Amino acid sequence: MSLAKRFEDLEVWQAAQDFAVQLYPFFGPESPAARDFAFVNQIRAAVVSISNNIAEGFECSSSKEFDRFLVIAKRSCGEVRSMLWLAPRLEYLSADQASQLRDTAEVLSKRIAALIRSLNG
Repeated sequence: MSLAKRFEDLEVWQAAQDFAVQLYPFFGPESPAARDFAFVNQIRAAVVSISNNIAEGFECSSSKEFDRFLVIAKRSCGEVRSMLWLAPRLEYLSADQASQLRDTAEVLSKRIAALIRSLNG
């Protein structure tokens, strides 16, 4: 499985948590998106899903199951990136804000992919 003893020890899980903390304030009650409850709920759920799926997968009893949850986490990363393309078009974020957040999501996605590759040998 992994050299880590707990999911909290995984740097990729820590990075996913950091990303959620970074993104959340952009979609708070004072944000331009605040009245678009569906958008805000979806992007927040997707960003939290990244670290949660890493944690849930780590707690599984096999590398195959861990791999499956990592794939879900990577998909959630893609969902967040997709929404971050839409956010400036809806005037919820500036183009620069969205770009910086997308860059973070892309790096995180690559880190998850690297962990998947390491599990698969």
